[in-house]
Amino acid sequence: MKIFKQKEDIVIRSMLFSDIEDIMQALEKQGWQTDPHKFHHYLELQETNKRIIFIACKHDRVLGYVTLDLNPSYGPWKDKDIPMITDLNVFQIYQKMGVGSLLMDAIESYVFKAYDIVTLGVGLHHGYGQAQRLYIKRGYLPDGSGVWYHDEIAKPYETVQNDDDLNLYLYKKKEDFK
Repeated sequence: MKIFKQKEDIVIRSMLFSDIEDIMQALEKQGWQTDPHKFHHYLELQETNKRIIFIACKHDRVLGYVTLDLNPSYGPWKDKDIPMITDLNVFQIYQKMGVGSLLMDAIESYVFKAYDIVTLGVGLHHGYGQAQRLYIKRGYLPDGSGVWYHDEIAKPYETVQNDDDLNLYLYKKKEDFK
């Protein structure tokens, strides 16, 4: 287990196998569909150094997580050796406590030790509103490629559905990291 950041009694660390059950239970309490295979896959990717999973916890209770895909296979930077932040999730009962900011502090500190840029995609429907605000406040900028749907740039005047596959890609440069 690697510790990335600690602030008071909240620790940001790498994912452990035992976290999967805690994550599943927290997501179910929110009424979300859960897939344990996704988190087992995350752990496998972490073990092979393809993705790093940052877990926020307090007294061994998981508060949320975010992942860093070290070589994304989708989006505007696919296969370009530019890391992408994905799947930021702070469980609803722990939101508005600074957990998302701590996760982002940890992941950005990690990234900017080795890279000059970090990217992310964010959904456009209201469920992503808090994440959208967080990213903009932290200095992320749109990459200029426009809106993406199902991993392709949405063509002008094309009809798309406002679901989890409708995304805007953002980036932040090391020089803008504070």
